[in-house]
Amino acid sequence: MRKNSYHIELKELSVGYDHPGEGQREILKNINLSAAPGEMVALIGSNGIGKSTLLRTIAGFQPWFAGDIQVEGEGLQTYSPKEKARLISFVSTDNVRIPNMSVFDLVAYGRFPYTNWIGSLSEEDRYMVHEAISKVGLQGLEQRAVMQISDGERQRAMIARALAQDTPLILLDEPTAYLDVSNKYEIFHLLQVLAGEKSKTVVLSTHDLNIALREVDKLWIVADINCYQGAPEDAVLQGWLNHLFKNEHVGFDPGEGEFFFKKEFKAKVKVEGTGLPLIWTLRALNRKGYQIVMHIEHDFKVIAKEDKWELYMENQKMEFLTIYQLLDYVK
Repeated sequence: MRKNSYHIELKELSVGYDHPGEGQREILKNINLSAAPGEMVALIGSNGIGKSTLLRTIAGFQPWFAGDIQVEGEGLQTYSPKEKARLISFVSTDNVRIPNMSVFDLVAYGRFPYTNWIGSLSEEDRYMVHEAISKVGLQGLEQRAVMQISDGERQRAMIARALAQDTPLILLDEPTAYLDVSNKYEIFHLLQVLAGEKSKTVVLSTHDLNIALREVDKLWIVADINCYQGAPEDAVLQGWLNHLFKNEHVGFDPGEGEFFFKKEFKAKVKVEGTGLPLIWTLRALNRKGYQIVMHIEHDFKVIAKEDKWELYMENQKMEFLTIYQLLDYVK
């Protein structure tokens, strides 16, 4: 009988693809990564590094060049196609456009590994499809044509198909790519619930690094020189995130836990205040390229209060009602 949860390990794995006229092209090699039941893992790396190829390889859609993929200590190659379909579900970024296919039909494809030889849906199958549609917030769109819904709704439907497949391992390639900020967090929360409450192993590639740092259990970081894994906090403290950027103008602030553009400072500013006005004033001035100082000589001073901002510059005092007005003046 199939287990409800599985541990997956990549051991000295090398992946790539066949390039026309050039044979096999290896793009990632010597990968050693793992994910346990109940873990939500974010796979991050620069564009073109091979994240999609790695996920498709783990899903069993293409062969690997060296090493092994093990599920509960057994090589993935020992599983039959039907066993793999009940073991791993995969959500890609491919834009599904099939005429006359409804949202219900698309999600129902996830039940294919469990249906009879003619593909008929049982009452349990239909229940699983409706439950998956409900979980991603597409109630009422069951009979809507897939080609008549938005890109974001279509992506939700693809995630619902994976939920209906009800596999212990769920792989997702950029699942929040077409979603707005609110929906991104909703999908991350849904995946957290699946991992934590259902003991599923969830691995997703993403460029939403700030969300990933706050919400996932583990990071898989693939870079040109190595790969790293651990809690998001480990990635910050060990400096692994700095390997993600080839652009010297982008950096990571371990104190704030955020990525930023490196700037040439325009002037030195001392900022005083309390609470949220102080926090957001500091962020705004930093964003506009001002160096925040405390004890050294400064070019001007700002005091952030609850209802106004006071600016002290060249022996003058000015007051502003919004941060926008303050920034517009000092520029």
